[in-house]
Order: sequence, then structure tokens, then C-alpha cells
Amino acid sequence: MKAYVFPGQGAQFPGMGKDLYENSDVARELFEKANDLLGYRISDIMFEGTVDDLKQTKVTQPAIFLHSVLLTKTMQHFRPDMVAGHSLGEFSALVANGVLTFEDGLMLVFQRALAMQKACEAEQSTMAAIVGLEDAVVEEVCSLIDDVVVPANYNCPGQLVISGSVAGIDKACEMLTARGAKRALKLVVGGAFHSPLMEPAREELAAAIMNTSFQTPLCPIYQNVNALPVSDPEVIRQNLVAQLTAPVRWTQTVENMVADGALEFTEIGPGKVLQGLVKKISKDTIVSGIDAYQAS
Repeated sequence: MKAYVFPGQGAQFPGMGKDLYENSDVARELFEKANDLLGYRISDIMFEGTVDDLKQTKVTQPAIFLHSVLLTKTMQHFRPDMVAGHSLGEFSALVANGVLTFEDGLMLVFQRALAMQKACEAEQSTMAAIVGLEDAVVEEVCSLIDDVVVPANYNCPGQLVISGSVAGIDKACEMLTARGAKRALKLVVGGAFHSPLMEPAREELAAAIMNTSFQTPLCPIYQNVNALPVSDPEVIRQNLVAQLTAPVRWTQTVENMVADGALEFTEIGPGKVLQGLVKKISKDTIVSGIDAYQAS
């Protein structure tokens, strides 16, 4: 069985998507539609902008979404048996498997980006990557700290990202290093994603999600909050609402996809992060990526 996976924030690069615009009428039309819907020419920033330009919140998330989704729209044989997306990538996966329309997916991603930015500005917070410890040890340390610190991204065995207040993350890194972590590295991010500090953003996005039409998917989506295959549109909706404050269970997602028959994983979109994580989670799977226009 074939699984398609979609990357999240941080995979953007200057020039992303330009080859799609230049070679595909379908992609060009959808880029122009995106420019109209967003009210600014995101295509120009993606094609000609600098690294810093692409770091703008209102640009980063829609840009990665567009790159991933338009790649699927221009592929000759996109026949997924199952899909999943890492954080933001879950929205790309939901458009790819027919749950959301292109337009609705794009606007939800844009609203998500703005809501997350607002939550980040309301309270100083951050994230840190913890390498070389069992998940249970990281979870225990987080629970001992009298501040907001929670597991946020279960990326692969031995790599767990934590999220919370600046003071809480500093304390957690100190304690986890003492417990034997190979690395406890604070990340350059805008805030504490996938933590309770994103509750204002969750509430704001929930209203938009509840007003959006969700269709029955072409294939199951393994969602971040529970790592399980879902085909019921209303369950998908509720899980998507919960996603902003819940951890991304990527390790468990890939393990469950493999257990359910996935033999081949293809990452669609910028970067190769998910390809690396999948190989660390399941060494026997075939892993590939599509990050540029493919001529038929």
C-alpha cells in the first residue's frame, strides 16, 4: 500500500513552486486564485522572496500548503491508499484526499497562521528539541515542572519536541540534560505550538472549521491527535480543532500506517524532513519525495 505524507512549517525555501507555475496551467490558475483569496500575491513572495520574506507567518503556512497541494494537482498518478500530514501538513493531506476543497483548505491555513501569530504575541513562549531520551522520561520531566511544558511533537524514537513558556522550557532543558539527553536545543520558533498556550488560536480556528464543509475522504487520514485512520468527516473536523493544542503523534502515526499495510511512503512538498523521520521509525519501508514539477 502507498502512503503520502505532507510536511509542516519550516520546510519553505526561496523559489518554491515557481517550476509549477511555469510548467502547469492547472498550477498557474490555482496560484492566481490563491493570490485573489489571500489579498496579496503570495506567488511573487514564494518565487522571488528571500528566506526572511518566507518566514512571515501569513506567508509561511500558506506557501507550504500551496506547494504540497499543487504538486498533487499536477501529478499524473496520485492514488493514495492513506495520507497523513505533520501539523500544518494535515491541511494539505485533507485537500489531497478530498475532505476539503482547495479554497477552503487555503483559507483555513491562512486563518490558522494569523491566529497562531496572535497567540504567540500574547505570551512569550518557545519550543525545544530533546534528543536521546525515551519518551516516557521526557513526559515525566515535563509533568514535574510548575509551568507550562508539554510534549509537542513525537517525531521519531529518541526525538521529542517540547513546548511551553520560556521559563518552563529553560528548566526542562536543564533537567533533561541532567537525565542524559544528548541534546536539549531551544528552537527558533515564534511560540509554543501544540501546547495549551495555543488555546486562543484553537478557539479562533474552531469557529472557522465549524463553518467549513467537510466531505468523505478518498482514503483514510491518520490524524495528528490520535495517530489513527479516520474516514468520518465529523471526526476529522473535531480532531482538526483539537490539533493546535494537542501533540503531533508522528512516531505513532507512521507505526500505525506500517501496521495497516503501508510499504511505501512519499513525501509531497518542500524539504525531506518527513522522509528522514519515516526511515528512523520504520527502516524497512521504501521512502521517496516529490518536491518539484514532474513532466508527464
